[in-house]
Amino acid sequence: MNSYIVPLRSASKSENICSGKAETLARMMESGLRVPDGFCVTAGAYRRFIDSTGLAGQIVMELGRKRLDDMRWEEMWDAALRIRSMFLAAEIPADIAGAIVDAVGSWLPDSPLAVRSASLAEDRPETSFAGLHESFLNVRGAEDILKHVKLVWASLWSDAALAYSRELSLEVGSSSMAVIVQEMVFGERSGVAFGVDPKNGRLAVIEAVYGLNKGLVDGDVEPDRWIVDRGSGAVELDHVAAHESSVIPSASGVRIEPLDEIFRDRPVLFESDVAMVFSVLMKAEALFGAPQDVEWTIRGDELYMLQARPITTLQTAGTEERRSYDLSLRRSFANLRDIRNKIEKEYLPAMESEAAEAARRDFGGMSDEELAVEIKSRSEAMERWRKIYWDEFIPFAHGVRLFGQVYNDRIGSDDPFEFIDLLAVVPLKSIERNTKLVDLATMIARVATLEGRDKEEAREEIERRLDILVEKFAGLSCSMAACEDEKESLRALAIEMAGTPAAELGIDAGRVDMLEDKWFSSFADEERGHAAELLDLARASYRLRDDDNIYLGRFESNLTRAVEESRRRLGERCVDEYSCTAAEEVIRALRFSEYVPAAVTEEASNAKDQVVRARQLKGQPAGAGIARGPARVIENISDLFTIKRGEILVCDAIDPNMTFVVPLVSAIVERRGGMLIHGAIIAREYGLPCVTGIPDATKLINTGDLVTVDGYYGLVIIHE
Repeated sequence: MNSYIVPLRSASKSENICSGKAETLARMMESGLRVPDGFCVTAGAYRRFIDSTGLAGQIVMELGRKRLDDMRWEEMWDAALRIRSMFLAAEIPADIAGAIVDAVGSWLPDSPLAVRSASLAEDRPETSFAGLHESFLNVRGAEDILKHVKLVWASLWSDAALAYSRELSLEVGSSSMAVIVQEMVFGERSGVAFGVDPKNGRLAVIEAVYGLNKGLVDGDVEPDRWIVDRGSGAVELDHVAAHESSVIPSASGVRIEPLDEIFRDRPVLFESDVAMVFSVLMKAEALFGAPQDVEWTIRGDELYMLQARPITTLQTAGTEERRSYDLSLRRSFANLRDIRNKIEKEYLPAMESEAAEAARRDFGGMSDEELAVEIKSRSEAMERWRKIYWDEFIPFAHGVRLFGQVYNDRIGSDDPFEFIDLLAVVPLKSIERNTKLVDLATMIARVATLEGRDKEEAREEIERRLDILVEKFAGLSCSMAACEDEKESLRALAIEMAGTPAAELGIDAGRVDMLEDKWFSSFADEERGHAAELLDLARASYRLRDDDNIYLGRFESNLTRAVEESRRRLGERCVDEYSCTAAEEVIRALRFSEYVPAAVTEEASNAKDQVVRARQLKGQPAGAGIARGPARVIENISDLFTIKRGEILVCDAIDPNMTFVVPLVSAIVERRGGMLIHGAIIAREYGLPCVTGIPDATKLINTGDLVTVDGYYGLVIIHE
């Protein structure tokens, strides 16, 4: 047998090349438990693949842009997506590909297959990392098998794995991924079982769904649940879910389908089935000497063990909360569809109504105590909606990531972010505001060519449009202490834009049509309805990723206006422009006439590195193109109104409240990274070069520096 292939039954003797997962399956087979047969593609095959194709160096370069511990979730998503595309584009060496195809022909001819991840770092007793790497079901044909082997290899560098890089010892030189290829067992009922309930050591837990296990693991299908006494095997508590759907095989993998009504009210497992699952759970525990978390499926009357791993509690002080949040952002299509309905039908209408109602309340007739109550109410509203934003709106951004991964897996484009052009056709609220501002600038430019009554009417129209702009987007171009008069600030900006034509939106309708054809033609006829749903959901996700801050910004604007009113009333008690800006401080000052709000001094954060200046900065490519020009570093929002045409905007992070200046600039550079941050989204809308994820960008670059922004490779060059 080729050195790159090991029969699954022999994997217990090949731990260092086939992983703990393969060894576990082999030991279960030896003990008499029923396990689907198959083979292991060794970790040596993975290492040979990345060395011979140059992927090892490419991964090092990709992850060298920024320390992993400093990456936000968007940056991890992007890095993982780029690496995944590299793996798909690379060719498996002929001898390895031939060995895999020959092994399939020897053991599993004409059988649908499961292609499962088997990292050498997972499923060890001390580190049980469930769900970090990918597995694929119902894979058929030599070409598809080789493709999915590469996808499993690529999942070693998934965003989830990157989040746990330290615990996984994730280094290019030492990390490896084996692959388990098994007969695909299409069970009618499937589930998971936990040898010990984490909340009660004397109990075990069994969960089951109709169809394949993927529905349960992904969270798309609610399982039935049984709580079992570990000593006697007696069921102490059971719960039968509302059975609505199941995961079944499809032409290109698996899909969710409505469940036949005959099964809607019927428990997935009968009493004898629960006893059978509990029995194999205890056998696995006895075999491995510790409680196990197992996956299983039942076909006919036979139960198959698909996986077993030790139950562990991972301890990662200081970072586990952040990582748990990052992983919680990964959502299935069904879950994203539910989130979208809640956001569009419940949250957004409520936000719009509540913000509008608060904006209508007049401060003129309010006493100081009533104003204090109003400020408290507005502050609480902003915090309440901010929590909903983080809990619901941010996870919905995964709709873009999910679409991008499916698009790249199917299309195999050289550009891993080509799919973004399919999503950028949706109207964004920040673009609507910018378009109105550009139209205003065009009108201002025309005034000089008019005379008499025509000029007067044009000036009146300009004032009317300015009023509409300020009213519709109230507070979204100014924040506290940023500009004294929002209308005049916008007028000055429009005059600056009036000098020459502003940047235009970069949407190419013909290209969008071409990409849509590519997308839909990659699906079988019966799956194109799902393809349309996935595209529609991704577009909604992309739109909301930019629009959500506009909605949230209205609550901040309402609070700002109330606090500004308190500053006017408190007068000299506001000792500088930075005091009387915290809601809790002005509330106390309004209620107690002797209280002087704490003085706040502006932080001296403008110091630059005067000794060593980086000449070339490496970040994330987020908008294609190359631009050269003077830098304009934005330290606070008031700096936005100093931008001149053709400058390169450099900032910590752009939010939609800042993007009204984008038509003036020639490129964007940000400290925060990711293709889904607002600066990157708006840059692509205007076809501007954009580089994100540059640590200390606002310190390494000074206003006036001549810089070149290379949005293809993610580089910013500071010239002498």
